[in-house]
Amino acid sequence: MLNFSPASERNQAKIAERLIPLLKKKSIVDVLEIGSGSGQHALFFAAALPELNWQCTEMPENLTALRLNLADMAFSLPLSLDVSSHWPDCQVGLLYSANTLHIMGVSAVDALIRGAGNVVVEGGFLCVYGPFRYAGDFTSQSNAEFDLWLRQRDPKSGIRDFEDINRLAIEAGFTLMADYAMPANNQLLLWQKAKTGNAE
Repeated sequence: MLNFSPASERNQAKIAERLIPLLKKKSIVDVLEIGSGSGQHALFFAAALPELNWQCTEMPENLTALRLNLADMAFSLPLSLDVSSHWPDCQVGLLYSANTLHIMGVSAVDALIRGAGNVVVEGGFLCVYGPFRYAGDFTSQSNAEFDLWLRQRDPKSGIRDFEDINRLAIEAGFTLMADYAMPANNQLLLWQKAKTGNAE
C-alpha cells in the first residue's frame, strides 16, 4: 500500500467503535471523507459496512497513490479536493476527516467547516478526529511537543483550539453531540446539522 499510515492502522478500530453504531442507527449511506490519505479508513469502514458509499478525497498531489490503493475495490473514484476551492456537488449524511485540521492552515480549516455546512444534509453529521487544545491548553506534553514540531515544519499548521472549531461548526449550522477522548491524546468530535424547525 502506498503512503501507508501506521497511525491510521492504530486508530481505525477505535474510531469505528464510535461511528459504526451511529451509521447503523441513522441509516447513513453516503459519506464524504476529507483528506483520505492512503485510504485505510475507507477500506476499514467498507469492510464493516459494505452498503456505505464512502467517497474519498485528497489534494491533487496525493491523489494518484490513493487511487492506486483503492483501484481493486468497489469505491467511487477518489476525487481531487482542495477545501479552499471547488467542492463536489453532493449531499451526504456524514462528512468525516481524520488528522487533517492540524496540518491545514487556519483559512483551510475554516473552509472545511463551512464546506461541511453546505454538503451535509439536515440531520446529518460532521466528524473530525485528531489532537486539540482546550482553553488554550494541550491535553498532554506530547501534544505540546507535536505542535512545536508542526509549526517549525510549517508555520501555518498546528494543533487547533476546540473552542474555535466548535464556533465554526455552530456558525455552519451544527450542534456538538459528542467529544470522545481517544487513544494517543486524540479526540473524536461529532456534530449534528440542525433540521429546519426541528434540530435534534
